[in-house]
Amino acid sequence: MKKRRRYRLGRRAERQADTHRRIVEAAVELHGSIGPNATTVTAIAERAGVERLTVYRHFPDRASLFAACSHHFLTLHPPPDLAAWRGIADPAERCATALSAFYRHYAETESTTANILRDMATSPEAQRRGPAALQAAIANDLLAAWRFTGARARIARAAIGHAVSFYTWRSLVREQGLTNDEAVALMRGLIETS
Repeated sequence: MKKRRRYRLGRRAERQADTHRRIVEAAVELHGSIGPNATTVTAIAERAGVERLTVYRHFPDRASLFAACSHHFLTLHPPPDLAAWRGIADPAERCATALSAFYRHYAETESTTANILRDMATSPEAQRRGPAALQAAIANDLLAAWRFTGARARIARAAIGHAVSFYTWRSLVREQGLTNDEAVALMRGLIETS
């Protein structure tokens, strides 16, 4: 029986993988500091230490680069997981747990999140990969826990949607000077009384 040789990446493949990684990391850093719309291929190439043509060889279009950046960023900063609070029966406790997780995530990713949200209006790539779907899923989950009906459900949905918004967190914590815990308590109270 013939012995199988273990496959090992050749030096060229390793260099290509390293170049790919450097390009993605450079783009993610620029998205965090100046935003996707202001990030140019020239700036990415300079930061990654490669030529512009090398960037295009790895990422032939903006969509493929943005997809790689999103994947890399979310690997480093995974968004809150609904499963972490879904088993909490008490709706107020579930709400506080979810908002705490979201607000910690916002604090950790503030610059990049702010830039992505700012650029979403004019960037189809950012629109497809923005936080809206996750925020809607969390709002639906939290609303279901409260079991509000009729007009109260509509108002509570608006309060929950407001509470999970990055802009609400930024207003309460960065502009008004609340702690994350104080912001969570305030939003929890708003939802409870809606």
